[in-house]
Amino acid sequence: MSIYTAIKKVAKQNNTSVYRIEKDLNFSNGSISKWNKSSPSAVKLTQVAAYLGVTPQYLLILAEEDKSWII
Repeated sequence: MSIYTAIKKVAKQNNTSVYRIEKDLNFSNGSISKWNKSSPSAVKLTQVAAYLGVTPQYLLILAEEDKSWII
C-alpha cells in the first residue's frame, strides 16, 4: 500500500478524513492524496503522524506491509 493509503486507513480508525487532516494542518487541498505516487517530506509526514497519534515509522511500516511479499 502507499503512504497515502496507510494514512487513510489510520485516519478512518480515528474517525477522521484526509480532507480534515489537510484542513487542520493547513496543507493544500489534495496534497496528501498526491503521496499515492510520490513521497512526502519528513516534516509533513511527521506532522500527519502526530495529528493521527502515531509515529512516522508506523505509517511507513504500514505502507510497506503489503509490499513485503514482493522480492
